[in-house]
Amino acid sequence: MTTELSSPPRLAGGLRQRHLTMIAMGGVIGSGLFVGSSAGIALAGPGIVFSFLLAGLLAVLVMRMMAEMAAALPSSGSFSEHAERAYGPWAGFTIGWLYWVGLMVAVAMEATVAAMIVNGWFPMIPQWALVLIFMTAFTVVNLAAVGNFGEFEFWFAWLKVAAIIVFLALGLLAFFGVLPGTNFVGTANLTELLPNGWSGVITGLLAIVFAFGGLEVVTIAAAESDNPAHAVGRAVRTAVWRIFAFYIGSMLIVVTLVPWNQIIVGESPFAAVLTHIGIPAASQIMNAVVVVALLSALNANIYASARMIYSLAERGKAPRAVTRLDRNQVPYVAVLASVAFGFVAVVLNIVWPDTLFYFMLNAVGAVLLLVWIMVACSQLRLRRVLESTQPASLTVKMWAYPYLTWAALIAMIGILLLMLTDSAGRVQLMSSGILVAVVLAISLWHSRTHV
Repeated sequence: MTTELSSPPRLAGGLRQRHLTMIAMGGVIGSGLFVGSSAGIALAGPGIVFSFLLAGLLAVLVMRMMAEMAAALPSSGSFSEHAERAYGPWAGFTIGWLYWVGLMVAVAMEATVAAMIVNGWFPMIPQWALVLIFMTAFTVVNLAAVGNFGEFEFWFAWLKVAAIIVFLALGLLAFFGVLPGTNFVGTANLTELLPNGWSGVITGLLAIVFAFGGLEVVTIAAAESDNPAHAVGRAVRTAVWRIFAFYIGSMLIVVTLVPWNQIIVGESPFAAVLTHIGIPAASQIMNAVVVVALLSALNANIYASARMIYSLAERGKAPRAVTRLDRNQVPYVAVLASVAFGFVAVVLNIVWPDTLFYFMLNAVGAVLLLVWIMVACSQLRLRRVLESTQPASLTVKMWAYPYLTWAALIAMIGILLLMLTDSAGRVQLMSSGILVAVVLAISLWHSRTHV
């Protein structure tokens, strides 16, 4: 049963095609790739390439599902509004608030990790002060016209993409022995391709699948572009092959040039490669790239969370005051609500500077996967509705519908079940499960009292 939604948001346009294209590419290039991949390599060895291939395929399928719905039904609430159309108010409420809470925590987490790195360069500046600086700066960016957000994200994404391209170029030169001090490498480091078997590939997948978080932002941002249907379709099509090239290509370079058992968990494998081929100050170069990635994610997540809670308020599922716009048609109350926890994290960084990151990570660990599962469920139902009522709106279509949607859905449920077999995964799943139970209970109460 479908639900009628309120009129489209009154947010200002201002995002151009180049903004959305770079947001689509840059959204999935973050610290999870530059640093988090070290944990996956430790579990899978060179088989991490297969782990990234599987995770990348899943991410691309989810992105395509989102693009289909966003092109047909563009809205700042994106998959939350699509879930509401597909399954009713409780679904839109639950997934929207879950995503908002997850992003609100992610904003604080990204500011905290970036502050940890910068504090290493400038120890005279307290970690909490750096969190305050980052939160203030990007709150100001998001309170300005949406075009400013687009420009910041364009250049942040460009820097990340440029860093990977340079890394791939240096890696290829080192592989063929062209760089000074290097010799042709060959496949010596790949002789033990699956040191922990295919089970290592699967556990590696659990470690790195969340590195692809951020792909949702482009479908939210599309609503503020001049031609959402065309813009989101083109952005996603452009991003797909580049995502595979960057992720799979960079992992191939890493495991080919450096023995997998020399990669240290928690340290950038990219830095290990650069050090191995004789690039001076490699670790600091990668730290700078990671800070850029974190600040890019911080900026994007403030934007996405503000638009999500704005959409919830538009549909009567958040306080009406959140829909207030300034003269630039920016939802300033939504922005301020979305950064609030980030400023609370300034105080938390004084009290728990060393443990705060891990606490926040566990709190929202599995939320992203739950959002993706709801995306797949919504696409399965909405596609049938759109084909019968608005076939012309399907300018972007999910490949091999419904088979690939079902395959992705089964894979995501499988990942959740596999998390139960991992100690860290169990903690994240239980923490996220409690959050889901609370939000779902509130959504059911809300649905009954707001008929």
